[in-house]
Amino acid sequence: MSNDQNSAHYTYKAAGVDIDAGHELVQELKPIAAQTARLGADAALGGFGALFDLKAAGYEDPIIVAATDGVGTKLKIALELHHHQTIGIDLVAMCVNDLIAQGAEPLFMMDYLAVGKLSQHIAVEVIQGVADGCRQAGCALIGGETAEMPGLYQESDYDLAGFAVGAADRGQLLPHKDIQDGDVLLGIASSGLHANGFSLVRRLVQDQGLKYWDAAPFDPDRKLGDALLEPTRIYIKSLLGAIHAGKIKALAHITGGGLTENVPRVLPKGCLAEINLEAWTLPAVFDWLQTTGSIEQTELLRTFNCGIGMVIVTAPENVALLKKSLPDSGETIFEVGRIAAAATPDAAPEVHYLGNLRP
Repeated sequence: MSNDQNSAHYTYKAAGVDIDAGHELVQELKPIAAQTARLGADAALGGFGALFDLKAAGYEDPIIVAATDGVGTKLKIALELHHHQTIGIDLVAMCVNDLIAQGAEPLFMMDYLAVGKLSQHIAVEVIQGVADGCRQAGCALIGGETAEMPGLYQESDYDLAGFAVGAADRGQLLPHKDIQDGDVLLGIASSGLHANGFSLVRRLVQDQGLKYWDAAPFDPDRKLGDALLEPTRIYIKSLLGAIHAGKIKALAHITGGGLTENVPRVLPKGCLAEINLEAWTLPAVFDWLQTTGSIEQTELLRTFNCGIGMVIVTAPENVALLKKSLPDSGETIFEVGRIAAAATPDAAPEVHYLGNLRP
């Protein structure tokens, strides 16, 4: 080895990781996280761990519920459009909507942002979106991690994952055990694709020779990319009251696997879900995907939410109340079906579809 090589001074920054930039980012994120403070958490950043006071949040005998998720290849569209403001909302939604499906109130959220090279501007936009989602969900952003990993990610790439924790008083967890023949299925409208099926969507866009800055074929007033990036709807504040009032027996968050796979997850043996596909109008983005990609209805229903972001199982006597209270909270509700008895008491729960999706 030459003398010059022997005298070289290696630094972490020269290897691609800038500790000072990371520290500056934390300082910039502190006021953003502080916007999400709630009872039980002050949402302060900078410690080795984050604290949450369940008693201060009003819980005496809580069950803790945890969920973790990411946003998948929807990130690729955000990267191509340089549109980073809403992808954090998707991250929060994918985690907290899973929590509410268990009957749990989201309490706090932590994020993990992995980058090839830290761009403070992009990181702030992404985490501001996480904070926006936390405010919509009523939970605190109490910590996170931003990791520069040159060599693992390309300079401009990043990945985003999150971890959310919620709680429910003992006895309020979903699903309830009294789901039975005759219970009603209500569907709450999605805001679009949410964060599932984007590998198929991106493949279709590529094969059609479309660009994300082109006008959307299904919505000419918007760029295709902007329409596809519509953030996932967060259902927490709309549903918590009805859960606490005992008006909901089960909730199915319609993510990967669509209605076909997710509704049976909350049903007991011996029950099946009869869903009338003509009870709602298939939103334009899904109609475009189905038509342009020649996607069979069964494939569409197990890949995308098809316009239904959450399914409620409730007793018939609660239907009128929910049809009033949920629209008052800004939701669009459809009565999409009912629970029926399977042929045998030990039969695995499944979905039976009636009719066909219609645009």
